[in-house]
Amino acid sequence: MTTLTLCACSTARYAQSPQYRDGGFRNPVAPRMRGNFFSMTWRFLFDKPDDTVPSAPLPVSPLSREQLLAAPDGTLYRLGHSTVLIKLGGAFWLTDPVFSLRASPVQWAGPKRFHPPPISIDALPPIKGVILSHDHYDHLDKAAILALADKTEHFLTPLGVGDLLIEWGVDERKVLQLDWWDSIPVGGLRFVATPSQHFSGRAPFADNPTLWTSWVIEGDGLRLFFSGDTGYFDGFKAIGDRYGPFDLTLIECGAYNTDWPDVHMQPEQTLQAHLDLRGRRLMPVHNGTFDLAFHGWREPLERISALAAARGARIVTPAIGQPLSIREPAATGAWWTAAR
Repeated sequence: MTTLTLCACSTARYAQSPQYRDGGFRNPVAPRMRGNFFSMTWRFLFDKPDDTVPSAPLPVSPLSREQLLAAPDGTLYRLGHSTVLIKLGGAFWLTDPVFSLRASPVQWAGPKRFHPPPISIDALPPIKGVILSHDHYDHLDKAAILALADKTEHFLTPLGVGDLLIEWGVDERKVLQLDWWDSIPVGGLRFVATPSQHFSGRAPFADNPTLWTSWVIEGDGLRLFFSGDTGYFDGFKAIGDRYGPFDLTLIECGAYNTDWPDVHMQPEQTLQAHLDLRGRRLMPVHNGTFDLAFHGWREPLERISALAAARGARIVTPAIGQPLSIREPAATGAWWTAAR
């Protein structure tokens, strides 16, 4: 493990990364993709089931700056998809902030939000750090990054993603780019960029120009894991062996399909990843905000809840905007069952 100092990293690091080969970043084992871009696009446009989008507004608990400032340390709020606001170490941290109406390169087309964010970027308190997992539009929202740039102290990114932010105008002194297993102290916490199994690119046929990563977050007596996007792989056990047990794992559960089995997980694999990580509680993310696959919008939460109950695993499913104590989480309900 390499410990980095607080500095931006140049593209010269790409060639030094074990993940960089043949002009792009690579997984140790190349993921399988069944079907092709054109057939999947056709299905998305013309052959989607009716239940991939809710037919009525979803429950959202509005948040205010005053409420966030008054919350105790160790409180977490799910803002949507993989966007989570964490109050830890006396500061606020934000994962994969997406606030735009659509997860798309344009705002007149593409996957549209099921619900508004429970708080606007303007109303957020100062952010100590934004934690980014990769460059896909449902995780890296350019408009949100630019709106956050002045009120955020640090942007923690995988290799290459930070260079995108600098190109967009983010102060390079705020940008910290990490390779897998790199570790960095920020604001009294420690962050480790850990492996994931995914891909990158913000245009069709991009050849993995930036790295993807999961994150370990340690500090204030707590240990969290954030998966970003990933297929199931043996890296979860390696991360669990090095850094587990985790008080809370935030793991993707949604946008899965048998046509892309190695870059997103089925719910059964989400639960197994949580067990590999030696997590105490699982919070499934990457669902309930955007229509990105062919399954029903409620299916990921229904399946993972049933699987966790069958295995005796503890799961938390806060509604959008609902506060959750990481140390002593109260019981959370199946909020999606009341939404059509």
